[in-house]
Amino acid sequence: MAATTRASSSCTQSYSVFGTSIRMTTPVGLETRRLRLRWLTLDDADLMLAIWNDPAFVRFVGDRGIRTLGEARDEMAAGALALYTSYGFGPYRMALKDDDTAIGICGLFRRENLDDPDIGYGVLPEYCGKGYAYEAARAVMEHARADLDLPRLVAIISPDNEASIGLIRKLGLRFERMQRMQDEEDEVCIYGIELRS
Repeated sequence: MAATTRASSSCTQSYSVFGTSIRMTTPVGLETRRLRLRWLTLDDADLMLAIWNDPAFVRFVGDRGIRTLGEARDEMAAGALALYTSYGFGPYRMALKDDDTAIGICGLFRRENLDDPDIGYGVLPEYCGKGYAYEAARAVMEHARADLDLPRLVAIISPDNEASIGLIRKLGLRFERMQRMQDEEDEVCIYGIELRS
C-alpha cells in the first residue's frame, strides 16, 4: 500500500544547499498511514541512545561510543540539530500515530565526502520487520523531492546489511559504487536516485 505523505505546520525559508540557493518549505512534521515524523529535540536523547547502542546499528553502522544520555545530547547538538540549522533537513523521530511511541529515526543527512544528501534510518529492534522504515523513508523521499526540491539522494549501506539493501532497492535507489567514508576502514555501498525527472 502506498504511503500517504502529508507535511504539517510548515514554514518557508531560504538555504544554500551544496552551493545552490534554494527556497524550502520545512515542515515541523510528516505523517504517513501509521506514523508521525518530526524533527528530533534534545528530549529524544533516550531514543538516540537506544538506536546508537542497538546491536544491529553497531554491527552495520558502527559503535559511536555513546553510552550516557549526556553524551547522546552532546552528539545530537553537534549532529542532528546542527543539520536542521545548516541545511534545513535532518533526521526525523518516527512514532506510531496511535500512541506516539517512538520507534526509530529516518531522515536526511549531510556527509562531507558526498556531493548529495543521504537518506538513513534506524528502527528499534522490537519494531523491525513491520514495514515502518520503508513507510518513513518513502515519506522522507517525497518530502525531499516535493518540498525541499533536492535533485538527488544517496544511501550509504554496509555491504553485509541485506535487509537495508533490499529496502533501498525497493525505494528505487540503485547501486553506484563502493566508497570508503572518512575515518572508516571498510568500504560501504553507495546507492543513488534522481528525484527530478
